[in-house]
Amino acid sequence: MIKRITGKIWVSYFAPLRFLASLREIKEVDLRATARKLVIPAFTTPVKLRCVVPHLRESFVALLFLIFNFSFSNAQQQTYCNPINIDYGYTPIPNFSESGRHRATADPVIVNYKGDYYLFSTNQWGYWWSHDMSHWNFNSRKFLRPWNTGTYDELCAPAVGIIGDTMIVFGSTYTRTFSIWMSTDPKANEWKPLVDSFDIGGWDPAFFTDDDGRLYMYNGSSNTYPTYGVELNRKTFQPIGTRMPMYLLQDWRYGWQRFGEHMDNTFLDPFIEGSWMTKHNGKYYFQYGAPGTEFSGYADGVVVGSKPLFDGIEIFPQSDPLSMKLGGFARGAGHGSTYQDNYGNYWHISTIMLSVKNNFERRLGIWPAGFDKDDVMWCNTSFGDYPHYLGTAGEKKYGDGFTGWMLLNYKKPIAVSSTLGSYAANNANDEDLKTYWSATTSNKGEWLQSDLGNVSTVNAVQINYADQDVDSDRLGKINGQYHQYQLFYSLDGKKWNILVDKSNNRTDVPHEYVELEKPVQARFVKLQNIHMPTGKFAISGFRVFGNGNGPKPEPVKDFIVLRTEKDKRSGWIKWRPVNNAYACNIYYGTAPDKLYNCIMVYDNNEYWFKGMDKLKTYYFAIEAVNENGVSERSKVMEVK
Repeated sequence: MIKRITGKIWVSYFAPLRFLASLREIKEVDLRATARKLVIPAFTTPVKLRCVVPHLRESFVALLFLIFNFSFSNAQQQTYCNPINIDYGYTPIPNFSESGRHRATADPVIVNYKGDYYLFSTNQWGYWWSHDMSHWNFNSRKFLRPWNTGTYDELCAPAVGIIGDTMIVFGSTYTRTFSIWMSTDPKANEWKPLVDSFDIGGWDPAFFTDDDGRLYMYNGSSNTYPTYGVELNRKTFQPIGTRMPMYLLQDWRYGWQRFGEHMDNTFLDPFIEGSWMTKHNGKYYFQYGAPGTEFSGYADGVVVGSKPLFDGIEIFPQSDPLSMKLGGFARGAGHGSTYQDNYGNYWHISTIMLSVKNNFERRLGIWPAGFDKDDVMWCNTSFGDYPHYLGTAGEKKYGDGFTGWMLLNYKKPIAVSSTLGSYAANNANDEDLKTYWSATTSNKGEWLQSDLGNVSTVNAVQINYADQDVDSDRLGKINGQYHQYQLFYSLDGKKWNILVDKSNNRTDVPHEYVELEKPVQARFVKLQNIHMPTGKFAISGFRVFGNGNGPKPEPVKDFIVLRTEKDKRSGWIKWRPVNNAYACNIYYGTAPDKLYNCIMVYDNNEYWFKGMDKLKTYYFAIEAVNENGVSERSKVMEVK
């Protein structure tokens, strides 16, 4: 039935129903609140009608009922899952794709501009905007000028700033010939050069406008030099004074800043890059990425100061990273930015490492963030690649947002239609974004079937496509490509019902995430290919979320942390195996009530941790995880 909202009717239309536009009486309105559940992604333009139903022809009324019945069964998603599902471009750099054409981006910035969210990231030949942080619309745009020759870096690690009613954008450069662009209508993709050539340049730049209107730029990417900051004249964009040092890594003290997958510094010294500034309660929170984008330990740190430029003032580095995601399916959380949604909640977006076909093969993730009562900045990456709720009104506290939907098919039995070489079926549900299963073709009818082990409640499914034998012309952003598939579910593996039908989908969904409006009971879930945009039908993660309808795991016993006397940055963590758990979450921090960082460990009962501040006492706790939920967390342990 059609739902009335405060005396009005909400409808949406799509291409075959353009004639509905003639009924528009009031201009497009914000759907984020009252009508969210009535509008689905396929219906792109919202329309508000007065109660004209009594005056409509019967056939038109029937059509409206059809539209609403369909929209109720495909309600707009209230949750999301990392990596975020956007139409990532392919690396535009030929020698970066010698091991295979692949999607890649990193170094993201999201800004809230006039109530919409704008996402820029490395070398995408455009940018995205969204009303709701769920459905992202891509605007094609190239920002290089005719004189910018000999570079593939269209916008590498872009800086995005807001000055009054104007958005400004600038890409990384070591030269003086890149332009700063401006727009007062980025949704309409209307841009013009603000400064033809920005003389001082800067790699990994970031803009910050203070409450008093003064404009600053930060930049730097080096394993030798610090990051820098400088004030800019808002009219001329010339520097006011010289660049001042902001922060240089102190890996001798902070273990997580050490270079390498195992934080051992045996290959290179660590890099600092990816500046960002956030102001809160009169304090300045300078964020930076470290120690290297290729590693699971890629993270964003934060340093707090009393002024926007740190030269000559006392600063307070937070001992542990702001954002770090060492374990789980999608690892890494470095070089990002922090922003507020329309409800005042803070979020942090940063880079997820993949690094299979090239070291710079990466994705993006968004995590809840905020400040506690003591003005400590936090970012919650626990269960950071499981479904989370989008923003809502009300104060967000650490731990808010997780749906509680657990992973149902980790390393469970899996069957496939065919297998290409060593790209085995069990790679599709091993909780490792780096590994994948590939069918021998991209043909319609190739399939993957997951056995959940017992009848479970299914709330959502994530389909992570992998790049296998991608067409050679995939360099840069390819618009107009799409995936098509069907999902089925069954109680016995014999009688199947449609779960999701995207056989007519015309969008590019490389990390497809589908939240079911109503959960279903199922033991088997099957994914069947209809159309791939390029390459083989290949899946790096077929992930089913919900509840296994069984008991939660028992609490972890015999949890110990042995801190290394030789190097206080490191320690050995061990615990008794939990028989009915597939993973454990280890929480840690430098205060017993601020365990803001989390490591998810699958299939093991020990972990070598090398990320501590050698001068601080640490606190740890652990919980077990299975298909049915999370155990009681252990008592907090002090480790000196």
